[in-house]
Amino acid sequence: MPAYEAVIGLETHVQVKTGSKMFCSCPNKYGEPPNTLVCPICMGFPGALPVPNKLAIRKTVEAGMLLNCEIAPYSKFDRKNYFYADMAKSFQLSQLDQPLCLGGRVRIGGKGFSGSDIPEREVRLNRIHLEEDVAKLSHKGNATTVDFNRCSLPLMEIVTEPDLRSADEVYCYLTNLKQILQYGDISDCDQEKGQMRCDVNVSVRPVGTSKFGTKAEIKNLNSIRAAHRAVEYEIWRQVKEIEAGGTIVQETRGWNDDTGESYSMRNKETVDDYRYFPEPDLMPIYLTDAYIEEIRSALPELPDQMRERFVREYGLTEYDAQVLTQEKALADYFNQAAKLVKTQKTLSNWIQTELLRELSAAGTTIEECPVTPKELAALVTMIEAGTINGKIGKVVFAEMFTSGKNAKTVVEEKGLIQVSDSGAIEGFVNQVIEQNPSQVEQYQSGNPKVIQFLVGQTMKLSKGKANPQMCLELLKKKLDA
Repeated sequence: MPAYEAVIGLETHVQVKTGSKMFCSCPNKYGEPPNTLVCPICMGFPGALPVPNKLAIRKTVEAGMLLNCEIAPYSKFDRKNYFYADMAKSFQLSQLDQPLCLGGRVRIGGKGFSGSDIPEREVRLNRIHLEEDVAKLSHKGNATTVDFNRCSLPLMEIVTEPDLRSADEVYCYLTNLKQILQYGDISDCDQEKGQMRCDVNVSVRPVGTSKFGTKAEIKNLNSIRAAHRAVEYEIWRQVKEIEAGGTIVQETRGWNDDTGESYSMRNKETVDDYRYFPEPDLMPIYLTDAYIEEIRSALPELPDQMRERFVREYGLTEYDAQVLTQEKALADYFNQAAKLVKTQKTLSNWIQTELLRELSAAGTTIEECPVTPKELAALVTMIEAGTINGKIGKVVFAEMFTSGKNAKTVVEEKGLIQVSDSGAIEGFVNQVIEQNPSQVEQYQSGNPKVIQFLVGQTMKLSKGKANPQMCLELLKKKLDA
C-alpha cells in the first residue's frame, strides 16, 4: 500500500470587534434575548438601505497588514443569493472577486508553543474578504429556531491556499492566527461565542504525487480542538476508503464532536451557483495611500515582536517570553507590572508560578484576577528591597489573592516584615548552633551542604521572618571561626 499525504485548506470566519453590525446600527452584542437586536436593514425589509461600517473595514485592513496581505485600494461588495432560513432577505452581502486583502501568510512551527515539533514555515493566504454573518440556527428535536441577533455582524473570511499537510499543522495555524487577531484587537476570537469558526477542505494523495485528490469540506468547526480532531478523522476515513477500493466523493460533511466522526450532509459535484452580482445599494470602497499608511503606522506589537523585546530588554529566557505571550491578557498584565519593578525576571517567575497556579486553582482568568499588575509589582518590590523574603512573599500573595488586600496591608496586619537586624538574627543563629551540635560537627568536618539545614532551622526559629542571606552569612562566620 502506498503512503498518503493530506492536502488541506482552511476558510476561517472571524467576527470583527465593533460596536454595531456591518450595515446597520444594531449593537454587536452577545447574549441578548433572541431576535431583540434587529432592524429593517439587517432583516432585509423592502426599501431598507445598508450603510457600511467604517470600523469593520479598517479592522479588516489592519488584519490584512498583520497577516502580510496586499491591501486593495479598490474593492466592492456583492450579493450572494441563496434561499435559507439563516438570512431573512435571501442574500448575503459579501465580496466575490475584489476583496479588501489579497495574498498573505501565517508562520507555523518553530519555537512557539503551538507547533514546536513542526518545522518552521509559512502557510500562504489566498485572500481576506469582509461580509456579514448569518443568523444562528438551533436544532431541537424536529424543530429549528432562528436568532437574527447575529445576522449582519461584520465577519472576515480568511482563506488559505492548500498548504497544510496534517491536523497538527491545522492546530498550529489556527492557534497562531487567533493569537495575531487578538493582539491586533481585531476580534476577541471567543469560540464559545461563535466569534471564530472554520471550514476545512481535506483530500489525500499518494506521497510524491502532485495531483490533488478529491476533497471533502467539513463545515462549521467551532473550536481549534474540533478542527484538529475533524482533520485527523477525515484523513483516516479517506485513506481507509481508498485502500478498501472505494472512491472519495466530493461532498460537504458535518462534524459530530461527541462521537468524533464526520457525516455526509450533501454531495457537491458542481460549484454552488449563488448568482453573484455587485451590490447596487453600496458604492465601491476606495482606500487612499495616505489612509492605508496611517493604518500601517498604528499597527500594534505582535506576539513574535513582543517575545523578542522581552528577551532583549528584560533578560527573559525564550521560554519565559513564550509563556507570557501565549495570551494577550497575560502579556498585557506582565507589560504593566514590568514598568514598576527593577528585575523583570523576578516578576516573570512570580507570574508563571504563583499567579498562574492560583488562577488555575480558582478556575478564573487573568482578566478576573483579584491581584492587579500594580499590586503584584509592589509585592515583588518589597521582596527586592528586603522588606520580606520570598517565602513570606508566597504567604502574602496567597492572602492578596483571596482577600483582595494589597501587599503592604497584608504584611502590616500579619506582622510579616523581615528581620534584618543583625543582633536579632545572631540570637537565632546562636540557638541553632547550640541545638544542633551533630550538624555543626558535620559542617566543620568538611560537609558544606549541611549549612543549608542550619539556615532552615534559623528561619524556622524566626518564624520565617529572618533575612535568609544574613542567616547564611552569620552561620558561616561563626562556624568557620
